[in-house]
Amino acid sequence: MEKTVAATEAKITVKKNHFKSKKKSERTLKIIIFILLITVSIVLMTPIVWMVSTSLKPMSEIVRIPPTLFPKEIQWGNYVETIKTFPFFRYALNTLFITFFVVIGNVLSNSFIAYGFAKISFPGRNLLFSLVLTTMMIPGFVTMIPQYVLFSKIGWVGTYLPLIVPSFFGNAFSIFIMRQFYMSISNELVEAAKIDGANHIYIWSRLMIPLTKPAIITIAIGAFNGAWNDFLGPLLYIHEESMYTLQIGLKTFQSQATAQWNYLMAGATLVLLPTVLLFFFAQRYFIEGMDLTAGSKG
Repeated sequence: MEKTVAATEAKITVKKNHFKSKKKSERTLKIIIFILLITVSIVLMTPIVWMVSTSLKPMSEIVRIPPTLFPKEIQWGNYVETIKTFPFFRYALNTLFITFFVVIGNVLSNSFIAYGFAKISFPGRNLLFSLVLTTMMIPGFVTMIPQYVLFSKIGWVGTYLPLIVPSFFGNAFSIFIMRQFYMSISNELVEAAKIDGANHIYIWSRLMIPLTKPAIITIAIGAFNGAWNDFLGPLLYIHEESMYTLQIGLKTFQSQATAQWNYLMAGATLVLLPTVLLFFFAQRYFIEGMDLTAGSKG
């Protein structure tokens, strides 16, 4: 009897030691991962911190050796001077105009096309979807010249149309995200809506879009960032200075303002600010949008 009790106690002790060792190992792993993430975050944030810091320094402090990370005297006037130096608000309005329609076009086209691939059966559906996905392997520089020739032939060069219209024809990656969300939604909902007399337009707009809000917001964020930070597109198609976007305007300002790094960094900070704020307020939906099974939870 005593041997049995001793053996039981020994087993319990071994299990406790194993549990403590496992728990200690998990805690150590979490600490290592946390330190690694902090280190990577510091490395990634350093250029942004340096940009903002430089935007608040006078030129005398920027050229000082050794350089300082934080300004000794904060110069908020750099932002005012930057806005006065070039038509910032005009360029911002142009950029916002393009970005608005690009976001609308991406959300409507990608969600509608993905609905067709996910919930409508037709011959060759899977083959056609595979062909759409293969377009992601085509570099944008390959289609740049044919697109420019096409838009030049129809007289769109010099307007915003080449920057806006393509967004209404879908994007392979966004279609893939939306389709995966739609696939996670039960087909019984669609069948029930059909029994009630709803057509596909009604089902897509009134049933599917509300259930896939995280994916919609994810696509919208991606489209906003792409249009807001686009440099090559406006450089190719926009020729009049009054139609410049912020990216082109900032580059023009850089060539005009010789060695005015504080003003240039102030302009770059102002251009970056909307993107940062958008991600800050919508990051929860963005993270949910990357979960391709979230539609079934909605």
